[in-house]
Formats: sequence, C-alpha cells, structure tokens
Amino acid sequence: MAMAGKALAGETPQVLRTAHEIWSPLVLTLELATVTTLLLLVVGTPLAWWLARSHARWKEVVAAVVAMPLVLPPSVLGFYLLLALGPHGPGGIVARLQGARTLAFTFAGLVIGSVIYSLPFVVQPIRNAFEAVGDRHMEAAATLRASPWDAFWRVAVPLARPGFLTGAVLGFAHTVGEFGIVLMIGGNIPGETRTLSVAIYDFVETQRWAEAHLVAGLLVVFAFVVILSTMLIDKRARHL
Repeated sequence: MAMAGKALAGETPQVLRTAHEIWSPLVLTLELATVTTLLLLVVGTPLAWWLARSHARWKEVVAAVVAMPLVLPPSVLGFYLLLALGPHGPGGIVARLQGARTLAFTFAGLVIGSVIYSLPFVVQPIRNAFEAVGDRHMEAAATLRASPWDAFWRVAVPLARPGFLTGAVLGFAHTVGEFGIVLMIGGNIPGETRTLSVAIYDFVETQRWAEAHLVAGLLVVFAFVVILSTMLIDKRARHL
C-alpha cells in the first residue's frame, strides 16, 4: 500500500504537467483564433465589398493577391513574413517603438501571420454573399432615400449574413489548424507561441504518443464540427 501511494504521488505531478502542456496550447490557440477572426472580419468585410461591387479593371489582381495563401506553401509565406517581422523589417521598426527588437516569435507576430494566411478563407465567402445580394436590393434602398452607408448596414450585411457566418467559421478553423506559418514565425515558445498544432509536432518528436493522440483527436472532432457547420449554413442559405 505504501509503495502504491508513493507511485501515485509520483504520477500526480506528471499528470498535472501533461494537463498543463495540453491546456496552455489549447487556450493560446483559441485566443489566437478569436483575435484573428475578429480582425479578419474587420479587414475582410470592406475588401470583400469592394471586390464584389467595384468595376475596376485591376480588382481581380487584388483578388489574386488575397487568394495567394491558398496555393503558396506555408514555408514560403512564413519565410517572407519572418523577414518582414524581424529586426530588419517593418515589424522590427514597429517593435522598437514598443521597446522590443522584433515581432517574430511573439503573439502579435502570430496574429499578423494568421490574418494574412487566413484572409482568403474569410474574404471569398463574404464576397460571394455580397455578389449574391445584387443591385436590385441596393437600388430599392436608394429609392427609399437610404444613404449608401445605411443601405450597406441595413440591407447588404443582413442579406449576406450566411457569408459572414461561413467566413468566420472557416477563418477560425483555419487559424486553429495552422502549423507551417506558426512554426516559421513563432517557433515553439510555451505559453506564447506554442499552439495545438505545434504541440502535436512536439509530442510526436519526443515520442509521447498518448498526448499526441489526445490532441490530434480533439482537432479531428473540431474539424468535423467545422465542416458540418459550414454545410448546414450553406444549406440554410439556399433555402432563404
């Protein structure tokens, strides 16, 4: 009994350490995904509106630039982001204003990289939703003397709500699943840049298979929920 008690006492710190090693990346990942999704909606909404409504010849060039993260290898995008956020790039200039040396390997750097990497997953659904609104509803609002600002918020945005929901879900999910970008510009700093995807890599590298299975299983369930949610949103939008 005494030996069993000692063994149990010895296992308890290990269990607590493992729980912390999983809980800390989980919280950090959710914080990163939440902040990134909110910023993506703020940045992506006017961009999607312009892409949907503008008749500029070069708007598809802008659309192509926005969509580039879909085909660029994460290591390539991460490499250039690392240079941009480093001490000799624009990020270094901003960091020095705050008394730091670089934005790389910081939470702020992860947010910047995540916004750029997940931008097309938010902009495209919202753009498609705005294009589906068409001109008829906006013209009807104009005949009722609604200003362009009022027509946008009271007509276009409510009608495009499914696009916003899909974009928010995809942006959040894509940020949760990031690996290459996070590892390139954030590294593996516990409590600051170590996300769930990096934690899985670390567990596998150290042959801690039980922990890797647990975290991977959580992400598999999360991926299923995300896919099901987007399908239900799309189905509901088609019946509106």
